[in-house]
Amino acid sequence: MTGKSIRILSGGGLAIGLLAASYPLLWRRWCLTWGASGDEASAALRGDEIVPRADLMTTRAIVINAPPERVWPWLVQMGSGRAGTYTYDWLENLFGLDMHSAEVILPQFLDLTEGHEFAFGPVTMRVAALEPDHLLVTWVPEWNWVRIFLLVPDGRATRLVLRNRVAYLEGERWKRAITEPAGLVMESKMLRGIKARAESDRRQAWQSDWADAS
Repeated sequence: MTGKSIRILSGGGLAIGLLAASYPLLWRRWCLTWGASGDEASAALRGDEIVPRADLMTTRAIVINAPPERVWPWLVQMGSGRAGTYTYDWLENLFGLDMHSAEVILPQFLDLTEGHEFAFGPVTMRVAALEPDHLLVTWVPEWNWVRIFLLVPDGRATRLVLRNRVAYLEGERWKRAITEPAGLVMESKMLRGIKARAESDRRQAWQSDWADAS
């Protein structure tokens, strides 16, 4: 190994070390609350009570230029063997989650109700709460994980708030160091994927309305 290679590896190791050391102070809050306001991050949401003592809680958000009723179907159809989660399918499928992110609304997956259960890879995901066009709460008991989607009208747009609460099993709290940054990578992609699909759906609706009017 040349002296230049050693310097590059040493510099890279130092950079990674500095990033890891600065994460708790400088980056962790941004990671856990990406896109969310302080009020959204601290608000009590329906579904929080399912995992009351969470070891990890994240609240992330995005603005979608479409009304809640156009965002809602993209949420309802999500899941393994359903419409996927609009994130990195190849990565999720490494863990056997059977994700294939849809680019269209799939009517066969829109009849979701509270208590509905479906497979999420090797475990079962349960619909714990559902308020059409407003709130969807899913729960995976085996993983002590609850996920909350909240749709908040914002003029002609929608704020989509996504919260996760996880309680780790004894001896598994070390997973938090991995799931925090990994969760941001996956969920920011998910939120942007929902945004792109809902906004595209809205543009198509406008074009259809314009064509009918003309």
